[in-house]
Amino acid sequence: MQQATVKTHRDFTILEIDPRLYGSFIEHLGRAIYTGIYEPGHPTADADGFRGDVLDLVRELNIPVIRYPGGNFVSGYNWEDGVGPRSERPRRLELAWNVTETNEIGTNEFAAWLKKAGAEMMMAVNLGTRGPEEARQFVEYCNHPGGTRLSDLRIAHGYPEPHNFKLWCLGNEMDGPWQIGHKTATEYARTALEAAKVMRWVDPSIELVVSGSSNIGMPTFGSWEAEVLDHTYDHVDYLSMHQYYGNPESDTANFLARTLDMDAFIRTLIATCDYVGGKRRSKKKIMLSFDEWNVWFHSHNAKHEPWSVAPPQLEDIYTLEDALLVGSMLITLLRHADRVKIACLAQLINVIAPIMTVPGGPAWRQTIYYPFMYTSNFGRGTALHVITDSPKYDSRDYTDVPWLDTIVVDNGPRAAADGRELTIFAVNRGEEPLLTHYELNGYDGLVIDEHIQLTGADLQASNSPEQPDHVRPTGGSGAAVDERGITVPMPARSWQVLRLRSGAASE
Repeated sequence: MQQATVKTHRDFTILEIDPRLYGSFIEHLGRAIYTGIYEPGHPTADADGFRGDVLDLVRELNIPVIRYPGGNFVSGYNWEDGVGPRSERPRRLELAWNVTETNEIGTNEFAAWLKKAGAEMMMAVNLGTRGPEEARQFVEYCNHPGGTRLSDLRIAHGYPEPHNFKLWCLGNEMDGPWQIGHKTATEYARTALEAAKVMRWVDPSIELVVSGSSNIGMPTFGSWEAEVLDHTYDHVDYLSMHQYYGNPESDTANFLARTLDMDAFIRTLIATCDYVGGKRRSKKKIMLSFDEWNVWFHSHNAKHEPWSVAPPQLEDIYTLEDALLVGSMLITLLRHADRVKIACLAQLINVIAPIMTVPGGPAWRQTIYYPFMYTSNFGRGTALHVITDSPKYDSRDYTDVPWLDTIVVDNGPRAAADGRELTIFAVNRGEEPLLTHYELNGYDGLVIDEHIQLTGADLQASNSPEQPDHVRPTGGSGAAVDERGITVPMPARSWQVLRLRSGAASE
């Protein structure tokens, strides 16, 4: 059996993890909204038409923030279409996804759903076909207490209290030629700057996310970020980044190595932000919002009837292999907790999502649900630097890929007791079992509270409405505590969680 070692210390802190690292995303796309979160007449629907079975699954994920309403959709969206009496809302041809949008669900309804789900809004404004004036009007409608035309309009629509949305995205993927209102970096930067100014004049408390490149493969990647930040640096808080990975070649070793690419993407954007800050002699530090990330490739060739209402779109059915990469992507985000403060698994329901629904029928968990759920619930606290010595392999696109991808999180003091709680997240990318020893310095009297693993002989196994639990985590076995830490046997191609508690911390 191959072996690996991991060393850390309770003082080797990266930084406290922002809970918004476990955000998600719901766009007006496919069945994300209609027959996803909203289905009047469903056996579990509440008085507002929201599916109770979906809300139960969303609450399990412990999601603090959800990005809305897009995505590509937002670049052609008139927010006014989605407020006021439903009977007066227009049906629109939605150009981003070639469907008809009914606008039955809009800002106020989604805000109501978020309260039921226990999440906050991450609102995006349209900087494709619209601009600063419409953006600042939207902030006024949502956040101003009252006494103005737009805030009083919200009150007349049945929402007397301001929504107080604090997190706003300045458009979406404006570097992409597929985007409605596609702009050059300079065009977008000037629009985003002016929008940021007037939005903050309406509500100085909001945080703003400026759009970076749509993905690391864009021809303008790097130069786009530098130009946009050069204009907006003093007026925004976060730089957005998006990235999806797929495995159309059925090359598992290469696919599971994709997080090396993700890590390089993050490091490059940190360097770009700091370059612009240095050039401006600024003491401010721009943080990152990784507000679209996931596996996405299974549904690329799927078709739908043009201009239909809420057809199935981008409904990837995820495999065990996909769940392993999602687990590794979460580890990568935690590794950069000092600069990645917000991240959104894209998306949440039906559309490249951990939760799927059957219209009129059940909701069920996809394979990727589990690594996200466990990391969201137990990856809270302070991320620790780890020093890893692991076997490595080469793949088609990568060299020196460590078998072991891992992070340790100090969850903080134990309730009503001395000592602390810790959680280890790990992925064994290797084709063989791996025996890993964690040297956890500064933690005495370690006890294993829970060992969870996700693995199996068939990496292409998936869940379905008929077999919703075909792929799910099981209890791990063989982990043992010694005087220096803990030894963990990891099956080949597996994802692991170990929850530990310690006695009083040592020096």
